[in-house]
Amino acid sequence: MILRDLLLEIGAEEIPAGFMTRAIGELDGLARAGLSEMRVQYGEIKVTGTPRRIVLYVKDLADRQEDFEETVKGPPRTQAVDAGGEYTKAALGFAKSRGVGVSDLRFEEVRGVEYLHAVIRETGKPTRELLPDFLSGMVRKLVFPKNMYWSSPSVRFARPVRWIVALWDSEIIPVSFGDINSGGASSGHRFMGSPSVAIPNASDYEAIMEREFVIVDHERRKGMIRDGVSAIEREIGGVCDDDPDLLEENAQLVEYPVPFLGSFEESFLDIPEEVLIATMKKNQRYFPVRDSSGRLMAHFVGVSNNRALDMGVVRDGNERVLRARLYDAAFFWKEDRSRSLESRLPELGKVLYQERLGSVRDKCERVRKLCSWLVGELGLGDIGGLVDRAAVLSKADLVTGMVFEFPEVQGVMGREYARREGEPEPVAAALYEQYLPRFAGDELPRGREGAILGICDRADSIIGIHKVGLPPTGSQDPYGLRRAARCINEILWGLELDVNFGALLERGAELLGADGPTMKNVEAFCRQRLHNQLRERGYGHGTTSLAVGSMFGRPLQAHRMLQAFEEASGSDWFESLVVSAVRVSNILNKLPDDERGSIKLNESALGTAPERELKSALDEQGREVRAALASYDWRAVCRSLSNLSPAISNFFEGVMVMDADPTARGNRLALLESCRELFDSIGDFSLIKQG
Repeated sequence: MILRDLLLEIGAEEIPAGFMTRAIGELDGLARAGLSEMRVQYGEIKVTGTPRRIVLYVKDLADRQEDFEETVKGPPRTQAVDAGGEYTKAALGFAKSRGVGVSDLRFEEVRGVEYLHAVIRETGKPTRELLPDFLSGMVRKLVFPKNMYWSSPSVRFARPVRWIVALWDSEIIPVSFGDINSGGASSGHRFMGSPSVAIPNASDYEAIMEREFVIVDHERRKGMIRDGVSAIEREIGGVCDDDPDLLEENAQLVEYPVPFLGSFEESFLDIPEEVLIATMKKNQRYFPVRDSSGRLMAHFVGVSNNRALDMGVVRDGNERVLRARLYDAAFFWKEDRSRSLESRLPELGKVLYQERLGSVRDKCERVRKLCSWLVGELGLGDIGGLVDRAAVLSKADLVTGMVFEFPEVQGVMGREYARREGEPEPVAAALYEQYLPRFAGDELPRGREGAILGICDRADSIIGIHKVGLPPTGSQDPYGLRRAARCINEILWGLELDVNFGALLERGAELLGADGPTMKNVEAFCRQRLHNQLRERGYGHGTTSLAVGSMFGRPLQAHRMLQAFEEASGSDWFESLVVSAVRVSNILNKLPDDERGSIKLNESALGTAPERELKSALDEQGREVRAALASYDWRAVCRSLSNLSPAISNFFEGVMVMDADPTARGNRLALLESCRELFDSIGDFSLIKQG
């Protein structure tokens, strides 16, 4: 067997940085699946790329497919051979369907019965014959968030393809895509390299491209950026923000990274930090720089795709672009403060939230009323005025010039303008914290004012969007309702707010005029989100189902219940209790209706020790369980259940429930009915068994 290296390079116009990570992963998967299907051995697969190329490199690819042999079962002997010992039509048809001759048929015994088997053999083909279709197929199968077509509507890619390199060692493999045919020539760096670069052998590719100022491996580019940034940090005594996403994006924007230091006027540091960071990161992909105390410095680190003879020219150009944006920000910062947030409220009435749900101001009024209800429900009257004021001003910054220009700083500007207008700090903080957490793992609100405002705003969105018939479907969630439900639960757990979520939804439905069918959909949606989040935290499927089924209306208690039950789930008593609970339910469910309705305990007729022991345990532990449930003391619930569990187990071991004596059977069924009532007060334990 001869081993060779395979190279596929798809050269294109600059592909958006956000497309590259997905494309690299997809090509890697296609290559591995394709080679496995073709039965061709290989040593290593490496997929990488730059903005102008996506590259597949397969090291030590075998020059032939592996031979293939498979035995397929057919009809039994009784159907495959006639009385004269000849193959029947069934046998011959089986051979034809498998593409084999009668010489490849044989009988094998399977569990005492002889069956006809066909032996399918296929000699491996030369890999060279398979590669054109294999490589062409992968190019066509690549999918991007958005595609372009240029020469023909049937030829689509992220950006127009300009060249294809397909080499098996030094041999060119014919691959076509639209009007592009593969060859052995690539293209160097757009500014520093050659327009045409010969690749004599696949194994020489990366070294040749590096000489042409193309660092093909995006991980190496990230390393070069990190090293360059570190050198600049040492030079100026500052520290750049650690932002893996920004590092990844920069690495996918350049073919030859050259970090450089830039500066701006210190007067711009008077603008809120978040605006400066948004301008640098989001618009220019710069790394902000902080001093040793964590304050922003009037510096930034950019990443150039060109090692110019005079990097001062590159630096000056980038500084001019940033300066223009910062002048805009400074202008909006000054102009917005000439008017109060409250004076902007009428403008919210002209901003449409959703055509059937009214304006943003309409939404704010609903949220304000919902906040007032929730403050009362939680007994937080001491902060009621602060929450109400925050609700009034909650969206006022949306109609400021700064947020119009930089939408990502909504909330931030509300906080900053409110502070400068003399609003109480909890109100100002709530205008920002209403949006927290913005994503999974993000910081939570620190104040209850912002938490309550954020919860009510998201609940209104969930109910309202369901009311107008636009719930999430598949991967589509244009109003971010999944994220909204997730954030509500994260806030409730993180700040330990014991909100009656079911009642909150009911109040929200009243304010929106949502009907019963709508609210059933809302509840199902929120229930599924709660279940998924708890499962993500590592809780078992069964115990999670029990907790959500029992405590959906109180997400904080559902979480605490799970914590206690998960601690108990590995113990013998808990396993025994679950088995007993399921057994109790099964026995009672099988009873005829007339017998179930006549069950009544005759305590004086309890004739055995297991019966009396269970009755005593139910009386004592039942009181304890109900008291613990009233205060949501889940560990106390578990302690009482652990004391009850042996009595139930002993009962099942010591008596026959369905005794022939009607008095004994009635008493035993009555005890089981008491057990079920106690279990049902906690939740459906059969869900644990199913999970």
